[in-house]
Amino acid sequence: MAEPLFNRLVLIGIGHIGASIAGALKLHPGTVEQLVISDTNPDHLQRARELGLGDDYVADATAAVTNADGVILCTPVGSFAGIAEAIAPHLAPGSILSDVGSTKQSVIRDVLPFVPKGVSFVPAHPMAGTEFSGPDAGVADLFEGRWCLLTPIEGVDETATRKIEQFWQTLGARTARMGAAHHDRVLAIVSHLPHLIAFTICGTADDLADETREEVLEFAATGFRDFTRIAASDPVMWRDVFVNNKDALLEMFSRFSEDAQAMARAVRWGDTDYIEDKIKRSRKIRKTLIDIKQA
Repeated sequence: MAEPLFNRLVLIGIGHIGASIAGALKLHPGTVEQLVISDTNPDHLQRARELGLGDDYVADATAAVTNADGVILCTPVGSFAGIAEAIAPHLAPGSILSDVGSTKQSVIRDVLPFVPKGVSFVPAHPMAGTEFSGPDAGVADLFEGRWCLLTPIEGVDETATRKIEQFWQTLGARTARMGAAHHDRVLAIVSHLPHLIAFTICGTADDLADETREEVLEFAATGFRDFTRIAASDPVMWRDVFVNNKDALLEMFSRFSEDAQAMARAVRWGDTDYIEDKIKRSRKIRKTLIDIKQA
């Protein structure tokens, strides 16, 4: 039988992604010898225990990481600095610290200064998820066929990076490496901007006069319903994502605004060629996503 990748792996935060990692590990026994769940929310920790997501449940993250050879931060990115500062003195030499955050420059900025000598920090971002949150939102096969992007830091032990890659590959993910700044620009357009638009559209609908608002909700078509699904996502997580990737997000929002204005002008002046070209290009993107099984 193959040796486990980690003898004692600690998940700090047992929301949607943390619970999905725990569920995925049950599909791949032997990957981790002991899985420790840590969460400051007692209800989450108790529910994780009831669901049998881990082997041990420890509220205090500093106690949880003691003697661990692997630690993954699964909380909103705005909490990373405080957690990293608290657990740093308790991280074992030779251990690996990683994360699942959707922004990487801010994660490196907030975590790296606290990482002690002898501990490897390997930032990672599994690009999978639903709008649900909490321990009950775990999906065991969530990462199957999805990408996990790693943004290795210069000078970090290559063996540690390869181990995190192997961990995600074991859970079914495809892995790729890229620079943190490039990651944040890519995610700004494929994830962060769509969420910002969804929250804004739902906010616009909510601000309508009562009579119109009721009709919007009663007769909501597929397009609006899709936006409401995205807009049901965790508010704290997305608040932290927006403010921690603001430069890339605002750049992409500016470009989107210019394109939206161009489309509005085409609609106003009946420029059917422009409108049809935009729709055709959008259909092509959707077909490509289906072809590469990312739809």
